[in-house]
Amino acid sequence: MTTTLPKNGLRDFYEDPAVPVASGDARSLRQARMLAQALGPAGATPATVLDVGCGDGTAARTAAPLLAGHRVIGIDWSQDALKRAQAHMTHVVRGELTDGGLPLADGSADAVLFSEVIEHLVDPDSALDELRRVLKPKGHLMLSTPNLAAWYNRALLLAGVQPVFSEVSLRGIHGRPGTEVVGHLRLYTARALREFLTASGFEVVRVAGAPFHGVPRPLRPLDRLACVRPSAASILLVHARRT
Repeated sequence: MTTTLPKNGLRDFYEDPAVPVASGDARSLRQARMLAQALGPAGATPATVLDVGCGDGTAARTAAPLLAGHRVIGIDWSQDALKRAQAHMTHVVRGELTDGGLPLADGSADAVLFSEVIEHLVDPDSALDELRRVLKPKGHLMLSTPNLAAWYNRALLLAGVQPVFSEVSLRGIHGRPGTEVVGHLRLYTARALREFLTASGFEVVRVAGAPFHGVPRPLRPLDRLACVRPSAASILLVHARRT
């Protein structure tokens, strides 16, 4: 697929509803299960969960049955995305991780869902600083991102092929399998992500893996099997806590 980069650059690129922004329901469901386990039942005092970079709200829709009773707030800088998210979420707020930060007080959230966002950021350091600011002490961060060291990427690199998930252009795919341009700027291995989160003031509780819906159908059983070893899985799921 070849695209033309909009005049306003990345901001308009991500406003395009045709640009894929998620790796599939399997990732959303696994991530929601991890968060539900960490939070426990809602009880008399429901937790406040921020879905930062909520997009059109499809991930929140998948997670909703597992997070029943908790208050989930969708946050995105795109007004168009928030309009679409309202079909799946009761509470949506416009906010950015840069340019003044999120419109929330310090320590106001029990948990943050940060799904398929960090790989799109120019300044992930400042983003994690802002997420840490809005989280309560020991608050939960549930982060997901594509894995640079996915099992098939290791084989592709040995063959001299550009890894899946990586992109050298916003106008088209060059040198790797796939056809969708999604605007990935940064990619992580499990080790790099652990070290980065630790350096940013988080304690990594667990790293898990999830499959990727874009894997060819004959290879999907192998992709699911790779999740047993998260460092080789297609998608990295990380549960961290604010220190």
